[in-house]
Amino acid sequence: MKTYSYKQIRQIAYPVLISVLMEQLVGMTDTAFLGRVGEVELGASALGGIFYIAVFVLGMGLGTGAQILMGRRNGEGNYLEVGNVFYHSLLLLILVASLLFGLVQAFGPWLLEQMISSKDVYHAACDYLHWRVYGFFFAYVAIMFRAFYVSTTQTKTLTLNSIMMVTSNIIFNYILIFGKFGVPAYGIAGAAIGSVMAECVSMVFFIIYTRYRMDYCKYGLHLRPRFRRHFLKKIMGLSVWTMVQNFLSLATWFLFFLAVEHLGERELAVSNIIRNISSFFYMTVSALASTASTLVSNLMGQNEKDAVLPMINKTIRLGFYILIPLAIVVLLFPQQVIAIYTDEPALMEIGVAPLFVLVSAYTFTIPQRILLSSVLGTGNTKQALWIEFSALVVYTLYIYVVIFHYQAPLWVCWTCEFVYGVPSMIMAWIYMRNNQWRHKVL
Repeated sequence: MKTYSYKQIRQIAYPVLISVLMEQLVGMTDTAFLGRVGEVELGASALGGIFYIAVFVLGMGLGTGAQILMGRRNGEGNYLEVGNVFYHSLLLLILVASLLFGLVQAFGPWLLEQMISSKDVYHAACDYLHWRVYGFFFAYVAIMFRAFYVSTTQTKTLTLNSIMMVTSNIIFNYILIFGKFGVPAYGIAGAAIGSVMAECVSMVFFIIYTRYRMDYCKYGLHLRPRFRRHFLKKIMGLSVWTMVQNFLSLATWFLFFLAVEHLGERELAVSNIIRNISSFFYMTVSALASTASTLVSNLMGQNEKDAVLPMINKTIRLGFYILIPLAIVVLLFPQQVIAIYTDEPALMEIGVAPLFVLVSAYTFTIPQRILLSSVLGTGNTKQALWIEFSALVVYTLYIYVVIFHYQAPLWVCWTCEFVYGVPSMIMAWIYMRNNQWRHKVL
């Protein structure tokens, strides 16, 4: 039986972690800069950013489906078919980007107006979203390259790409938000424009690197693709459930922030800070979950199915080894951590209790995310959607009761992380303990 050591899992996950870290730093940079502009801009960037991401993850879902399929073919040693999946998925992503761009530009402001009570926050969120959606085209191409490198376990490339992306974002944001070097100060719109420009840098890097530094012929990337309708249908059949799953997950996350916005602009600003602090934890879990998913897919392609569960268990333990020290630091110095994003004492005082709740919730979030991604790695994306949907129904009902009905304190509102994580973790664990996934054919 093939086994993966902690070192091997870490070597695959580490570049993915750096990549996710750098991507999260794009949002963190926006928050850190806008926190110096004003509370309205800080809250609006949270709502506008989450609205954008809730739509954006539809493409990420398609990329995840392609990653699963490319991982299975890579495990089988059918390398030329990896390139076939790549180009068919890229075509679908470009079509999806064009469709979503038009829909958000046409209906995004109207939807935000229906959901946001503060007019100042609404106008600022619209300014952000108007420019941010141009990033669909650049980011979706980059998603496909990222899926290719993860599925073939060549993740080291992601590190350099992400460093270039976040460095570009910091430079562009500094210039455009505050108006430096003769450029007008665009404020919140500058944050969106800077992020789009950084995504363009990421896309260009992937294209150039793959062309000149990769053995792209091995994977058939040099071959002119002949698009086949049945193959596009096969990719969509695998990816559509992941697309819906990602959208529902982020849509309910957006719903949470909308609910908090009704508690007040200050509560919304604090929640945006807590969301960004949580990114340090989330990106680690996300990297390990992505690694587990692609290793499950590769192991199944190699017919090493007995090695799947031991690998998942090691990945979960590795998550705790990495995050427990970070959690201790945050719990010992909460106000100092919050001060990274704001210098207002009132926001720091309100944020401590929700931060404690969030960090505690990762006791369940670590195994939940890795197990659910492992379900995706088996290729049963429909089952993963069912698990996610069931947990999100409970999560949404809890938000409605606690926030809209009881107007509970902010720290109580953040206990929704437990309400989502625990049932989702249990359902994913039950599925992976069941042997039916062993017979999934892609």
